Amino acid sequence: VRAGKRTYFFDVKATRGNDLFMTITESKRISYEPDGPAQYEKHKIFLYKEDFEGFLEGMHKAIDHIKEMQGKDGFRTGESNRIPG
Repeated sequence: VRAGKRTYFFDVKATRGNDLFMTITESKRISYEPDGPAQYEKHKIFLYKEDFEGFLEGMHKAIDHIKEMQGKDGFRTGESNRIPG
C-alpha cells in the first residue's frame, strides 16, 4: 500500500511448524541522493494468529476514535490530510 512517502507491505508467512502469521512492514525512503543507491528505513510488526482478533479489534477502535475526533478540537478532517498522488 503506497501512502505518500511510505509504503506498507502485508506478507503472510509460515513458521517451521506450518502456523501462519503476518508481517506488516512500513518502508520509508531516507536517501534522496540522485547518484547514490536508495536507502530505506523499515519497521516490522509480526502478528500471530492468536492475536488477530485482538489486533483487529484494537485497530477498529482506534480508527473509529480518529473518525470521531476529526474536525473537532482543531484536528484536521480526513480530506485535509490527503497527499496528492
